[in-house]
Amino acid sequence: MKFLTALPVHNEESHVAAVLENVRNYSDHVLVVNDGSKDGTARELSRFPWLIVVTHPTNLGYGAALRSAFEYAQAGQFDALVTIDCDGQHEPRLIPELVASLTAEVDIVSGSRYLVRHSGDSEPPLERRKINQLLTDELNSRLGLKLTDAFCGFKAYRVGILGKFDITDAGYAMPLQLWVQAVSLGLRIVEFPVPLIYLEEERSFGGALDNANFRLQHYREVLERELSRTGFPANPSGS
Repeated sequence: MKFLTALPVHNEESHVAAVLENVRNYSDHVLVVNDGSKDGTARELSRFPWLIVVTHPTNLGYGAALRSAFEYAQAGQFDALVTIDCDGQHEPRLIPELVASLTAEVDIVSGSRYLVRHSGDSEPPLERRKINQLLTDELNSRLGLKLTDAFCGFKAYRVGILGKFDITDAGYAMPLQLWVQAVSLGLRIVEFPVPLIYLEEERSFGGALDNANFRLQHYREVLERELSRTGFPANPSGS
C-alpha cells in the first residue's frame, strides 16, 4: 500500500527536525503543511531535500492544514494517508501498524491515547482531558460510536474516502466535523492504542480557545451545526 505521512505544522522550529528524521524511518513519502509559520520552521524544513512541503502564506488553522493534506494525498494517487502531529506527542514507529490496520473492512484507523494504559504514559492537563471526554461521550451518544479519544491527530485514512468529506472548519474543531460526516457516509472506523505523551502541558491553542469554557462551548456549537447540516436530530437536552 502506497501511503503518505502528513504533518500539519505551525511555528514548530524546536520540534520539527527531530520529528521528521524519525518519521522518515517509517514512511517513504512525507508531507509537511507549513501553516503560516513565522519562526524558523521554513528554514528547518529546507534541510530535508526529500520532504514535500505545502505552504500556507498565512496561518489558516489545524483543520485547513489537514484539508490541504487530504487534497495532496488524492492528487498524488496514494492508497493511504497517515496524519501525525509535529509536537512529539505521537510515535512515528507506529505508522506502519496504523497503515496495516486499514484492512478491506476499515476506512479510518484513529489513534486513541485512552484505549489502553501504557507504561510511562503522561497525565494529560485536566481541563483538556475533561473536554475530550465530554465531547467523545457526546459523539458516541449522538452518532452511535464507541470512541475513546475524539481528538487524537494520529490517524490513517483510505485515500479513496477523502474526497467525500466536506471540511469547512479550519480550526481545532475539525475532528468533530470529520466524525459526523464519517458516520453519515457509513465509513468503517476502528481505534488503535497509542501512548499518551504530553511534552508541553502549557501549549497554547491560541486566542480565545485557550479558555477552557469558551473552547468547550465552541466545540459544541460546531458539533451541533454539523449534526444539523448532515441531517441528524437536534439534541433534546439543548446542551
